[in-house]
Amino acid sequence: MSSVKLECISRKFVGTVTAQAQRFIGVDDISFEIPDGEFWVLVGPSGCGKSTLLRIIAGLETATSGNIYIGDRSVNQVPARQRDVAMVFQNYALYPHMTVAENLAFGMQMRGTDKSTIERRVIDVAKSLQIDMLLDRKPKQLSGGQQQRVALGRAIARSPQVFLLDEPLSNLDAGLRDSTRAELKQLHQQVGITTIYVTHDCTEAMTLADRIVVLDRGYIKQIGTPDEIYHHPVDRMVATFIGTPPMNIIPAIYQNGIWQIGDSQIACPSALVSQLQLRSGQGLDLGIRAEYLTICPNSTPDALVVTIRGIESLGRETLVKAQINGTSTIINFLATPEWIRQSGDSRQLLGTQLTIGLSLAWLFIFDPSTGRKLFPVL
Repeated sequence: MSSVKLECISRKFVGTVTAQAQRFIGVDDISFEIPDGEFWVLVGPSGCGKSTLLRIIAGLETATSGNIYIGDRSVNQVPARQRDVAMVFQNYALYPHMTVAENLAFGMQMRGTDKSTIERRVIDVAKSLQIDMLLDRKPKQLSGGQQQRVALGRAIARSPQVFLLDEPLSNLDAGLRDSTRAELKQLHQQVGITTIYVTHDCTEAMTLADRIVVLDRGYIKQIGTPDEIYHHPVDRMVATFIGTPPMNIIPAIYQNGIWQIGDSQIACPSALVSQLQLRSGQGLDLGIRAEYLTICPNSTPDALVVTIRGIESLGRETLVKAQINGTSTIINFLATPEWIRQSGDSRQLLGTQLTIGLSLAWLFIFDPSTGRKLFPVL
């Protein structure tokens, strides 16, 4: 097992857009260090560079500039097969003509491991993944979840220094994805191999990671623990990408001590006016997560007047989508099933008005033009 260190890694793909303009798609100036044995997740929207970065670490693509270290060894000039990393792809990449046992053994055979060690290792890995009863089958005889376990097993059997996982759960149905995610976390705790996991699914990132690297358009936006990323996002992009449902973003206009939001007015604390040097007529984006919005009596001051547009049951809670009156902005908030039942049939609630209070202690303020966080400072 080893740490992984990236120093100023860039990978640029230049293509002509017009005769006068060019653009690059890739990664730019990426630096971080993953301590030995930790599970890090690279997350971001499609095209942000996360899979490109993983392939650079694996040696399947070459960085335009920068340095890669696995342990204390620079691997810039080391071929992929000699980097001692194991990669699990989205499509599993199992050998269709081989049995499960042969797939598990293949990597060790290529490295010249002796036969008795291979046989023992195949059995041990198969039992740990609960696929020991499938050793004689071929990939076409397996379900998607079973194929995914075989792909993981083939990587584990090699005892690599680093695991690289490229959206390995994306082809599974929702129920199997949840159970396999839990198994993957447990497996990492058992084997303790440094792991880098790529996904666009923020739920996977939050539940699996020791630390999350949020990427956007080839750049690192933020690195932190799941709790840090969720509760202390550095900008609007991170705030809205991490979390289900995403953080509500509410456009507001500051006017003489209040935020004007459509037909609603929210008092702005004087200390905040001074701290941010707010000017009358200034536009701001207010951010707040669904769990910090509460249903209030209709006469409550400093609250949002909204109209219910949709209701989705989540089991213990219900997600309510509502439009802020006087705007086109849709916000999400949580209501208990008891409140829904007391209020009548959920279908009859559509179109009704509510008053929603904001917890100012959990309010974020973003610059609407740049997305930069203005408040809180930390």
